[in-house]
Amino acid sequence: QVQLVESGGGLVQPGGSLRLSCAASGSIFKIYGMGWYHQAPGKQRELVASRMIDGDTHYAESVKGRFTISRDIAKNMVHLQMNSLKPEDTAVYYCNADIATIASMANYWGQGTQVTVSS
Repeated sequence: QVQLVESGGGLVQPGGSLRLSCAASGSIFKIYGMGWYHQAPGKQRELVASRMIDGDTHYAESVKGRFTISRDIAKNMVHLQMNSLKPEDTAVYYCNADIATIASMANYWGQGTQVTVSS
């Protein structure tokens, strides 16, 4: 079994910073892409940032210059450093990963962590 567990969400004032972390565990052979999505109330889940195993990185236009995604390959972790947070960044943030086990390859989601940006 493979699990993704997020941490680091919370309440922050506009202009503040938060760092999200996601740890993958289980019978992992290899992790290809890891990334973060967010979903605000009444809206669709959207990609925030992703990072492939070769280092290829993608950011949503709305977070470019403010958010940074990084991976710790050895620890099967991905982090999202969020700076200059805005109220419109408020959402549930989900970790996502393409993971190969010995038996198969699949896409996995974490349970989500709430980020609220408010004064």
